[in-house]
Amino acid sequence: MTTSFSNLSLAEPLARAVAEMGYESMTPIQAQAIPVVLTGKDVMGAAQTGTGKTAAFSLPLLQRLLKHENSSTSPARHPVRALVLLPTRELADQVAQQIKLYAKYTQLRSAVVFGGMDMKPQTLELKRGVEVLVATPGRLLDHIEAKNAVLNQVEYVVLDEADRMLDIGFLPDLQRILSYLPKQRTTLLFSATFSPEIKRLAGSYLQDPVTVEVARSNATAENVEQHFYGVNEDNKRHALHQVLRQRGIRQAFVFVNSKLGCARLARALDRDGLKTAALHGDKSQDERLKALDAFKKGEVDLLVCTDVAARGLDIKDVPAVFNIDIPFNAEDYVHRIGRTGRAGASGLAVSFVGGSNDARLVADIEKLIKKKIEVEALEFDEDRPRGRINDGRRMYQREEGEGRGSAPDAGSAPGRERRPHRQPSASRDPFFDRPYEAQAVDSAPAWESAKAAAPARSISSNIKPKRKVAALFKAAQPTV
Repeated sequence: MTTSFSNLSLAEPLARAVAEMGYESMTPIQAQAIPVVLTGKDVMGAAQTGTGKTAAFSLPLLQRLLKHENSSTSPARHPVRALVLLPTRELADQVAQQIKLYAKYTQLRSAVVFGGMDMKPQTLELKRGVEVLVATPGRLLDHIEAKNAVLNQVEYVVLDEADRMLDIGFLPDLQRILSYLPKQRTTLLFSATFSPEIKRLAGSYLQDPVTVEVARSNATAENVEQHFYGVNEDNKRHALHQVLRQRGIRQAFVFVNSKLGCARLARALDRDGLKTAALHGDKSQDERLKALDAFKKGEVDLLVCTDVAARGLDIKDVPAVFNIDIPFNAEDYVHRIGRTGRAGASGLAVSFVGGSNDARLVADIEKLIKKKIEVEALEFDEDRPRGRINDGRRMYQREEGEGRGSAPDAGSAPGRERRPHRQPSASRDPFFDRPYEAQAVDSAPAWESAKAAAPARSISSNIKPKRKVAALFKAAQPTV
């Protein structure tokens, strides 16, 4: 049963902004979490990705902060009162934009700080004062150490994508940040997945939390059609082309496990004629934001990315997600396929299973989502690309029919054929085709004859003669 936003009794500025954004009925996580957050209690919220968690914590926070809004220009009147921490830069930028839209008719100020960008503009914005600060942990610590951000008046802390925030890589930074905050505060944790270990860690930061779980933990969305195809490692790019063509898909996320593989695959797909952009950790922040913007505008067909894009990115109407590589962490599979089928729309998730290692990773996913996974066979069309196919790994396949008379090498990898041996071209100089002919008369070697012809020297060979230098003027003749 859905609940209308009009039943929340939001303040008029917030209600007007929500109406302008077209929000009418709340999602299950919003309907359960918003009333609890409005009471000021700690919350642990678990819901499938794409169900509106951002609004579930942003709207009640802004409602409770309206008592602090003022029109003063003094930074002291605008201290940080709500802190939202997120694991990735793109997600931080996205959440900050949503909060600005919700608060557009209020006098509450918000700002976002994340790495990969110049600190000076962020410092100027913080110095002017903000009530809501959205940040990634590393850059926030930079501003804290530079005394640009003071967090002693924070009333609310939000950890979005909490399972990644509490991961071993973020935990030390998170502990340092929480040490700067008042002990009396409201803490909210939202994520699509919660493992028992994460719940134990989160319990140390929350006080009598209310657990809001609108779907089975680690469940995938029912409106996403999932397929696992058994494909040879060398044919995964060809399989991607086949599914795109068969389904008529115009735009999709393509996930790989490594930065290098991401860059190589993006270049290969771009050479195939598909408008492609790469998104991974080695890209500058400006390049990453431009790639996302081009994908949102439809200027890019395929966004090839690592798991940096698997968390929280909300891009509407993306019809499909492809897993060229099965994720190492099974929970990342839930987040990857959550990029499609958002806000109730249907979506397609296709994963290519290449070998025994991929099969083990699929078994981990099976345990996590508690569903039996059937690996299907994918039949390729006859109209394969002509010529050799370069998949970015310096592996080549010959076109069908090329060199059929030669048998493949027994030691070669399955699915690959040896490249045809090229016969050496005919020599252009006939001299090299003549057989060796011995000289008729034995003669002394050239160096011996040269040595014999050299004139005998009257002085030792170890004494170098004096250099002769041309004189500009002749020496004066002595006078008698």
